[in-house]
Amino acid sequence: MTGTPEELEFIPPAKPLIGIDERRAVDAVLASGGLAQGPEVAAFEQEFSEALVESRPVTAVNSGTAALHLALVALGVGDGDEVIVPSFTFAATANAVRLAGAEPVFVDIDAETFCVDPASVRSAITDRTRAIMPVHLYGHPADMTAIGAIAGERDLLVIEDAAQAHGARWDGHRVGSRSDAAAFSLYPTKNMTAGEGGMVSTGTAATARAVRLLRNQGMERRYENEVVGFNARMSDIHAAIGRVQLAKLPQWTAQRQANAAYLTRELRGVVTPRVRIGAEHVFHQYVVRVPDDRDGFAEALRSEFEIGTGVYYPTPVHRLPSFGLERDLPETERAAVEVLALPVYPTLTLRQLDRVVTAVNKLAEAGR
Repeated sequence: MTGTPEELEFIPPAKPLIGIDERRAVDAVLASGGLAQGPEVAAFEQEFSEALVESRPVTAVNSGTAALHLALVALGVGDGDEVIVPSFTFAATANAVRLAGAEPVFVDIDAETFCVDPASVRSAITDRTRAIMPVHLYGHPADMTAIGAIAGERDLLVIEDAAQAHGARWDGHRVGSRSDAAAFSLYPTKNMTAGEGGMVSTGTAATARAVRLLRNQGMERRYENEVVGFNARMSDIHAAIGRVQLAKLPQWTAQRQANAAYLTRELRGVVTPRVRIGAEHVFHQYVVRVPDDRDGFAEALRSEFEIGTGVYYPTPVHRLPSFGLERDLPETERAAVEVLALPVYPTLTLRQLDRVVTAVNKLAEAGR
């Protein structure tokens, strides 16, 4: 690697991929004059269903948070219920539970995958528990075999937070294809985007219909409001972007996986990601552990090597001011001070990957 920080081009930690195909798709919708939820949304739902959730019913909404929220409400989760969630996640996971009127019960994670620990889930079940909400964090699927077994024993719902895991598999099955419901995010930095939006995959047609009612003011037919609902619709503009991105997702995922394999093979002095047997990781984030002074390490990558990184997540959700709880979650607390996401997105060049490897290894060797 040559050049001073002033001469090196900055490598951002994430990079939305929007090109001419997406622009043309949006232009076509604008030219049609039909901008709100319409034929593009319907086509996107069908294509997403076939490509990513083994042809289960899919409903498009306006965000990943809305997808979680509407899934909970559609399944009848509400006042007096508890939903088991990991604390090491984005706040939207727990926010959706609270917005549905239920209470999130925070549990610990597995140290290797950063996903919810089934043993911690089992120990948190009470007579008020209604659902388990595993998060497929960073693109690695949670242990759905163990979670499904626990849910079956206790007659609990399973609602997946698959916001970061488009196309990931556990035991040969796509995430979002075997639970009561699953929520995907289409935020700009996700593995695919619609500009903004979300998808709800459901286990039954009845649940899918409930989500469709809830996203559209409680009605399927105009002015025939059956329930009190929300305005959580996706526009045809966003769906048009999503359809183009969905077609590109397999190639992008393969490149993310190849980039991750390269980093894992070449990096030294940091703890690289573990992929469990039976899991297909789609590497929304490539997250290493830096046990000593993670924040100083990240700052040195930025200031000395012009390499951006991300910390997902520095504060466990249970300790955020919005919840303000004390819990004994040792693996969650350890992860919060050690994790560091390195660039892994599909458009990274080999030269850029080499820069990341060289910088990380130099800093690790120097004990920074």
